[in-house]
Amino acid sequence: MTLAVAALLTGAALSGCTSATATGTPGQPELLELRYQGGANAVNLAELAEDLGYFGKIKLKWVGNTISGPQDIQSAATDQTDFGGAFSGAIAKLIDAGAPVKAVVNYYGSDDKTFLGFYTKQDSPIRTARDLIGKKVGVNTVGANLEAVLDTWLKQQGLSDAEIKQVQLVVIPPVNAEQALRNGQLDVAALQGILQDHAVATGGVRSLFNDVEAFGPYNGGSYVLRKDFIKKNPETTKTFVSAIARAIEWERATPREEVVARFTKIIQARGRNEDTSTLKYWKSVAITHGGLITDKDYTLWTPWLRQQGFIKGDTLDPAKIYTNEFNPYRDGATPAAPR
Repeated sequence: MTLAVAALLTGAALSGCTSATATGTPGQPELLELRYQGGANAVNLAELAEDLGYFGKIKLKWVGNTISGPQDIQSAATDQTDFGGAFSGAIAKLIDAGAPVKAVVNYYGSDDKTFLGFYTKQDSPIRTARDLIGKKVGVNTVGANLEAVLDTWLKQQGLSDAEIKQVQLVVIPPVNAEQALRNGQLDVAALQGILQDHAVATGGVRSLFNDVEAFGPYNGGSYVLRKDFIKKNPETTKTFVSAIARAIEWERATPREEVVARFTKIIQARGRNEDTSTLKYWKSVAITHGGLITDKDYTLWTPWLRQQGFIKGDTLDPAKIYTNEFNPYRDGATPAAPR
């Protein structure tokens, strides 16, 4: 066991507290409160599901914001929060190191409308992968989705491992990446979602490449729960996964203008002094039906994980990483239509 994982497990043991009051009623959620981290100026699927009433009696307790998937799932692993979400590769890495978590439902992905793009200024001389050698690329964190996409694309484009290491990754909060690019602090910025659309609409930037061009549509990451949480709280787990899955389908079935209006209402109601202006750029949910997880969501990144030394073996065992057991859309099931 690595020191990092030992610290995670020790932290979880020391915390020793439950996050909510148990109902004690058979067939009802065991916990009525779920701690989580959010994101500034954004609405995640859990927040949407709560607003839509899909959690029933369960309430969310916001404990702060995160800009990093790895940090978010570590918080869940150490019982600082009850769930967290991250890039599939980061989850595989954490589980391979011994962290006691399980992926239960996908929460983000890329499609032809919503994707991760790497942008440079319009007048930049950077045109090819080789032009990135020695240049600064802004990402939200290392060892996660943005780095995996970049490294995999650079490899596809013929760069050697030594050349890839010369591409300088600069960790920067996503909300600051566009301005850092425009100010010349970065040569390339990884942008996604409404932050990407805002930058493109403002003008003066162009795409170098995006992940869908490189890999096709894919699920990017999942929400995880601790294994002990799932064992002690099966009904809460079922409600949580079902709510997220239904929220995904609500976004898919609802006109874009209504989705944006709902997001705006949620942000304004929570009173955190946030900006809702970028919400108008929302395009699609970009996740497969009901957030169901597949082996490919994890095996896609096996070569990168192995090359980086993030996993010990040559292959991943997806069965140890995720479960669709609690998803109401599994096996072709069709739950009640989202409201």
